Amino acid sequence: MANPAELTTDCDQARELARQAYIFAYPMLEHYKTMSVQAIKLGLFNQFYHSKMLRGPDYKDVVRPNNDNIYSALWLDLRSEPFVVSVPAVEDRYYSFQMIDMYTHNFAYVGTRSTGTGAKTFMICGPFWEGETPSGVDYVFESEGLFVLCLIRITVDEQASGDLEKVLNLQKEHKLQPLSSYLGVLPPSETLSDIFPIYSQSKAESVEFISYFNFLLDHLEIHPTERELIEEFGQIGIAPGRDFNPDSIEEAILEAMKEGIREAVYLIENPGETVGISKNGWNLTKRIFGNREEMQGKYVVRACAAYLGLYGNSLEEAYCPNSLLDGDGDLYDGSRYNYALLFKSDELPPIEDKGFWSITMYNEDQFMVANSLNRYSIGDRTNLVYEEDGSLVIYIQHESPGAEKESNWLPAPDGVFSVSMRIYLPSPLALDPLYCPPPVVKAGNAGR
Repeated sequence: MANPAELTTDCDQARELARQAYIFAYPMLEHYKTMSVQAIKLGLFNQFYHSKMLRGPDYKDVVRPNNDNIYSALWLDLRSEPFVVSVPAVEDRYYSFQMIDMYTHNFAYVGTRSTGTGAKTFMICGPFWEGETPSGVDYVFESEGLFVLCLIRITVDEQASGDLEKVLNLQKEHKLQPLSSYLGVLPPSETLSDIFPIYSQSKAESVEFISYFNFLLDHLEIHPTERELIEEFGQIGIAPGRDFNPDSIEEAILEAMKEGIREAVYLIENPGETVGISKNGWNLTKRIFGNREEMQGKYVVRACAAYLGLYGNSLEEAYCPNSLLDGDGDLYDGSRYNYALLFKSDELPPIEDKGFWSITMYNEDQFMVANSLNRYSIGDRTNLVYEEDGSLVIYIQHESPGAEKESNWLPAPDGVFSVSMRIYLPSPLALDPLYCPPPVVKAGNAGR
C-alpha cells in the first residue's frame, strides 16, 4: 500500500470515515474478541477442541445455542506454515467442517454438501504461502488472513443407543499436522513472538478500535477491491501495522470520529430488514454469512450478522428462521397460552438428502429450557407422529399435552419464550423464495 495518509482536518469527513470504518471492522473486532478468549488466553492455537455432549440448558457461552450437533473447534495460526487436516468418512449423518477467515467470511467447507461423505485430506494456508500441492492432499484452501477458525458439526441422534459414542470416535479420527511434519522436513526456523494486543471491550467500542483494526490488517491480505477504501481510512489513522494514538488527533476531529462510531453502532444494533424479512411471526434470515464473493461489499450486512451471532453457516449449508411472535403478532408466553404449529403435508421444510430440520426452544434469556423430558428441540429425527394425510402438529406449551401427544411436544417455559428452526442442507426450493414455516397459533389457555 501507499505511504500512510495525512490525517484529515475536515470534521464531516472524519465522522463519515469513522462510521464506515467501524462498520467494516466490526465483524473483525468481534472475531478478535472471540479469538482472544478461546485461543490466545488459553494457548489453544493449532489443536482440536472437541465437545463431548450436545448443548443443553446448562450451556451459557453463546445465546440461542444449537442442540442438533456435537461441535469441535480449531483455531489456526498460519504465520509459520500451513496445516494439513485429515477428516474421516462420515456416511450416515450430516457433517460439516466450516473454515472462517479474519473478515468472518466462510472461505471454505468440507463435508456432506461440499465435498461428499468420504474421508478427506486438505491443507489450509495463509495468503502469502507459495508452494506446490503436497502429494495426498485433496484440496488446498487459502485464507485471506493468518488466523483461521474452523468449526466442525457432527449430527448425533440422542434417541439411538450408542450414537453419541460413534460421534466421539469420529472426533478422534480428526488429525492435524503442520505442513513440515506432513512432508517429513524440518519446520521453519523463525520464532514467533507474542504479538497479540490485549483485548479490551471499552477500547473496541471507542476510537481506539483503530489500534485493533490496524493490527488485524497487518496479518491479512487486503483484497484488491478494498485497497482504495482502506487507503481512504488512512485519513483517520487506519493502516496495516500503524500505531494509533488518539491523543495526537485534534479534539474536534476526535469528537467527529466518536459521533461516526455512534452512528455505526446504532445502525448495527438496529438492522431492520437488512438481515431478513418478517412473515407469519417468523424472521426469515437472508444471506448474511458467506464467502468473499457472496459477501463482497456488504459491510452493513456483515456487521449486523456479527452483532446477531458470529460464525453462522452459509445459506446452502443451513437456513434458520427464528420466531419471537405467534401468528397474531403477540409475544409467546407459556404461562398464558398453549400453542400449536400445524404443517400441511406440502408445508414441511424442504431438505436435500442427509439434510434435516429441527425447532429449538429458548427462554427469555435466549437459552434452552430445562424440562421433564430433557427435550430441548424437536424435528424430523425425533420420532414425530404424523397424521394419516402426512400433515404434522407440534404442541408448544409448558405442560404436557397428554401422553398420546408427547412425541410431538416441545416443552416451553412458564413465561416468555421464542423458537428457532434450523434446516440443514435446505433444498433450493427453501431458498428462492425463502421458505416460511406456518404461523404458530394459540391453542387455548395454559393449563387447559
